[in-house]
Amino acid sequence: MVHYFPGWNGTHALIVSIPIILLLIAPLFVIVGTVLPSAKGQPFLVWALILMILGTVTVFVAAATGEAAMRVLGPSPATQVALEQHRDLAGTTEELFLMLTLAFAALLFVPRLLGNEFESWVNSALLAAFLVFYATGALFLANTVHHGGHVVHELGHKAPVTGSGPIKEARQ
Repeated sequence: MVHYFPGWNGTHALIVSIPIILLLIAPLFVIVGTVLPSAKGQPFLVWALILMILGTVTVFVAAATGEAAMRVLGPSPATQVALEQHRDLAGTTEELFLMLTLAFAALLFVPRLLGNEFESWVNSALLAAFLVFYATGALFLANTVHHGGHVVHELGHKAPVTGSGPIKEARQ
């Protein structure tokens, strides 16, 4: 049997779009969940959390594949600076979205666990404040994407998307 797999170092280009999409769609669910009455809005807030969790996990996967891709590039000293900036932004983005996701989960579940639900206007105000902080994370994500695009499109460094060719299973 023949398998085509680009290898870990070549999957960065395939994976990197997933967290971008998930993390930029999640705040729309928060907005809808905030403006709807509590009972109708709660499912949107839960789905926002699910999107944030999936997006945050895939940010870490994208960073890991990016590290692998950097090792095979063998960049010039000029490119090394751009890659380091991209790596630093990716690390900050990972940390921000981990904190944002945990904070959002706390906003959703801690009041219930303590049996002390917030009034509707307090909950809306907290979610609005959360969205302001989330916008910071989204800006870091966009800046990370921009720097990655700079490395690929302007400096011309791409990790190989195809691996060493087909991988054949060993015959026994």
